[in-house]
Amino acid sequence: MADAPPATTNVAAVIPTGGMTALTPLSATDVTFTGGFWADRTATNRGATIPAGFRQLQAAGTLHNFELAAARARSGYRALGIMFDRPFPFLDSDVYKWLEAAGWELGRAPDDGIRAMADEAIGLVETAQEPDGYLNTFVQVLAPGTRYRDLQWGHELYCVGHLIQAAVAWHRALGDDRLLLVAERAAGSVERELGPGGRVGIDGHPEIEMALVELFRVTGDRRHLDLAGAFVERRGHGLLGNGRFGRGYWQDHLPVRDAPEAAGHAVRQLYLDAGAVDVAVETGDRALLDGVLRRWRNMVATRTYLTGALGSRHKDEAFGDPFELPPDRAYAETCAAIASAMLAWRLLLATGEPECADLLERTAYNAILPALSADGTAFFYVNPLQRRTHRAWAEAGDGARKPWYACACCPPNLMRFVSSWQQAIATTDADGVQVHQYAAADVVAGDVRLAIETDYPWEGRVAVRIAATPDRPWQLSLRIPGWCRAASVAVAGSPVETVPSGDRSVRLARGWRAGETVVLDLDMPPRVTAADPRVDAVRGSVALERGPLVYALETADLPDGLLLEDVTVPRDASVSTIARPDLGPTVVGLATSWSTAAGATPIGAIPYFLWGNRGDGGMRVWIPLEGS
Repeated sequence: MADAPPATTNVAAVIPTGGMTALTPLSATDVTFTGGFWADRTATNRGATIPAGFRQLQAAGTLHNFELAAARARSGYRALGIMFDRPFPFLDSDVYKWLEAAGWELGRAPDDGIRAMADEAIGLVETAQEPDGYLNTFVQVLAPGTRYRDLQWGHELYCVGHLIQAAVAWHRALGDDRLLLVAERAAGSVERELGPGGRVGIDGHPEIEMALVELFRVTGDRRHLDLAGAFVERRGHGLLGNGRFGRGYWQDHLPVRDAPEAAGHAVRQLYLDAGAVDVAVETGDRALLDGVLRRWRNMVATRTYLTGALGSRHKDEAFGDPFELPPDRAYAETCAAIASAMLAWRLLLATGEPECADLLERTAYNAILPALSADGTAFFYVNPLQRRTHRAWAEAGDGARKPWYACACCPPNLMRFVSSWQQAIATTDADGVQVHQYAAADVVAGDVRLAIETDYPWEGRVAVRIAATPDRPWQLSLRIPGWCRAASVAVAGSPVETVPSGDRSVRLARGWRAGETVVLDLDMPPRVTAADPRVDAVRGSVALERGPLVYALETADLPDGLLLEDVTVPRDASVSTIARPDLGPTVVGLATSWSTAAGATPIGAIPYFLWGNRGDGGMRVWIPLEGS
């Protein structure tokens, strides 16, 4: 392949340039939410979440640490948490994730408040960098002379990776290269130490791999891709030692292309695999991509919660055994869900397989959005599928969403996810345009323009109007979600046709006229989903779903005196939809008669992503069947 990628005007977080890719992402600016679910959430992210995040970075001292590094101070480093008897060393990454979110938002539309915050943060980052490119405030302030010496726990390369991703966002979305210059110098520092001719080492927390590939895609400098590939190939050879949790904790037990199952710390595994996909696509390494796909499919089949969440063990924030998926003890870290979405998106671009878009959808609605409060200013770090009514004593508010965390990786990660979600809506290929996620939006794909109208995820009707079209024929492809059992489509006023059972997409190849409309109807009845009997903790239980949403019972909806743990599901339960204006003007709840000691009792279930906004009560997704 050529050393430099072709020139591109695309504006997105991931832009594959290698030949081994099925789909091409659209620019972030080519998709505009026009109303409804995702327009509301992106507006909250812009108006409340991102500004609140900056204030928290100030209050926690994370921004102040850059001031200390710039002043060459040797004390005063601020961290809310302690790890192994020392302050957290990875806090720089929170600033970089916040800056990435701000970059995507400002690329969409100007905002004086966010711009002023971002300029302040970028200025601090610029002045903190050493003349030779090194940048890590923890080492610069508290541990000078120890650069790249604690590869197990120091997170130096992890932080550089997030810096690069922020820089890519600002370069592509705004044409602002202040952070890109910092990132290139920082990457040069890493290369001098750990690249060709340097030490053979890897970071305990993967992340830099996918960032270096994107830096290659921006700059055309092959050294960045080669270093990313080297980091992928070095892992699995015991370079990090056993540490506290064994080599599998940081995926250093088996080579990336050979490891059959997801193992260890969930976020690390998923970030590593995302980087491996990027390397594989750019280098044409089919064996490496196939290795990730085998591991991903096994993970989806055996280690993924109904919500799409990942990670069942608190001790090491890790994957457990196959089907070890306890609902109440789920770790299900928000960052793991976001990492899973990042991997699924890359696999979708590489393969075009609808299963990747399915997991991306399930994860977004049910494993990522639950971590964000309705007002956008409080966050869950972990996302269990059950919270008991009566719990062991804890401080007030423990278990509720919090405005920030000592380890604050999840809040700014949520900000950058929501700010870039429009990039996952649609793609193109040589045949035409593919719509993967449904939202009310205007979509521009070259000389094709689509106007999508839908109340998804509350309703299953999606109307796609052809606003502009070239004279030549092209194909419009609409995904049929894996949860959908019946669908129909009407094309430009033609009679409604049933989509054949088992079809995973509607592909319409023809010459189009501006103004024509395609109406896709996805049947969206409530579903009663039986638990896999191999998941011991929920054997004999069922969950309620509708469309892409998982539902939950919450104490706030129970009659006085009824405990959540005393509710069971009748074996002949009939479930219906019900409006829930108390939760939002368009929210659709579910209603059925549950079995209780008092007999059949009508109780409403709410979308799981909305739980925890009405007080400190119990919640559960999996409900035992009556008599089980």
